[in-house]
Amino acid sequence: MFKTACQEQLLPGDTLQQKWEFAQEAGYDAIELRGKGDFHFRDRLPELRRAQADGVVMPTVCVDMLHFFGAFDPDLRRDAVAQMKSQLSVIAELGGLGAQTPASYGMFSRRLPPFEPPRSEEEDREVLLKGLTELGEHARAEGVTLFLEPLNRYEDHMVNRLEQAAELIRAVGLDSVRIGIDSYHMNIEETDPAAAILAVAPLIGHAQVSDSNRFQPGAGHLDWPAWLGALDAAGYDGYLAAECRLTGDPVDAVRSVPAFLHRAAG
Repeated sequence: MFKTACQEQLLPGDTLQQKWEFAQEAGYDAIELRGKGDFHFRDRLPELRRAQADGVVMPTVCVDMLHFFGAFDPDLRRDAVAQMKSQLSVIAELGGLGAQTPASYGMFSRRLPPFEPPRSEEEDREVLLKGLTELGEHARAEGVTLFLEPLNRYEDHMVNRLEQAAELIRAVGLDSVRIGIDSYHMNIEETDPAAAILAVAPLIGHAQVSDSNRFQPGAGHLDWPAWLGALDAAGYDGYLAAECRLTGDPVDAVRSVPAFLHRAAG
């Protein structure tokens, strides 16, 4: 049976404790945190420690920043790496599993003009390997994992498919760097999402879920039995973290996710 988590911004309540009360009642096993830039996540440590003391389960954090470690500008890259290191350290202090980040978001897409990025594929690869190595070494020292998330072609031009993330991770060669899969992006990019999961099974470290239209699981046309079945066959024992928009009544929508996923998993 899969464990489910929900990102904090989707849950009703003013505090993590209130959100956790709702989450448990709805059938979730954990809350996934969001890590904003400007060291905002580090500044939340007193709040997070109180929540942890009150029993709130917070195993992962998903990055929510304006720039990432694959940025074109070297100063932005350095800042993103510093922010990510801080977020990895915070989730480690909370006894969590790790942090999920894409290489970039909204920085460039070859699918929209201009069609050629200002950096070559070789230069992209060099930047990504350097960033993943530095972050992976920090994650290893902290005892947590960095989850690299492939995004769809309209949101990132560098890492779109699981196989691309796997190739980079194998080149880095650190067990502290794994793939963070996302069902929404996979629905766009993978010819056969279930086969893509099985092809990189040993490298999958985290999973985020939303349907084909980015709404909550069950609100689109994604083949959930196949996707979840592949993840089960891959031996994945981590969380399914809801990262989605909500359609219909938001409270009912977020409440529906654990039961839907468990039904779809059979």
